[in-house]
Amino acid sequence: MSNTDGRPRIIAHRGASSTHQENTLEAFRAAIEQGADGIELDVRLSADQVLVVHHDAHLGDGTLIRATEAAALPDHVPTLGEALDVVGGRFVNVEIKNMPGEPDYDAEHGISIAVAGLVAAHLSMLPAADAADRVIISSFNVDTVERLRLTDPDLPLGLLVWGQADPGSLVGRAEAHGFEAIHPHDLLVDRAFVGKAKQAGLRVNVWTVDDDDRIRQLAELGVDGIITNDPQRAIAALDRG
Repeated sequence: MSNTDGRPRIIAHRGASSTHQENTLEAFRAAIEQGADGIELDVRLSADQVLVVHHDAHLGDGTLIRATEAAALPDHVPTLGEALDVVGGRFVNVEIKNMPGEPDYDAEHGISIAVAGLVAAHLSMLPAADAADRVIISSFNVDTVERLRLTDPDLPLGLLVWGQADPGSLVGRAEAHGFEAIHPHDLLVDRAFVGKAKQAGLRVNVWTVDDDDRIRQLAELGVDGIITNDPQRAIAALDRG
């Protein structure tokens, strides 16, 4: 869903990651202070089944998160619960990292069940929470997103897409699975892509865009959200639009 003024949501990619360490509480707080409409973050499971926020399967020193208990992770790696507390009532895009070939891949998609439960609990604590206006859960893995649908059919879901595939087939895939949104890489997005997605009833949240002219162009195309590393700059670009 776009903002009520018709402008796309500005969604901070892993927080205000252009100025702060990504996927940290500090980056999320900074993005909110800069006026971001929402936060995008990445989720993995620790050895003791705690949902933690980190992009890569390994820490910088090579430690595998899935083989490490949450309490032993560095202080800058928050739990998803901590991140949701910081985000509060703002929009949040939870990206589940669970791809075949990764060292923490779970073919049973237990991470989806855990995310669904925690996000539902978060929403229940917000006054008059409208899930579609507060959260979307996304992944590159269709099966991971499908497992979320089976766990909680009320949670809005988005399919992340990348590559040079035909836009029509990408949109058709998201539509066929009953997802609410499609999250394409910026290079895939043109007027035809947005038109196909809108015709299919899908919201379009584009990643990852930091160029002022492109941000304004995407707004003109009618996308619903722009995921950016620099929310303050993106907001300024739209204000000058």
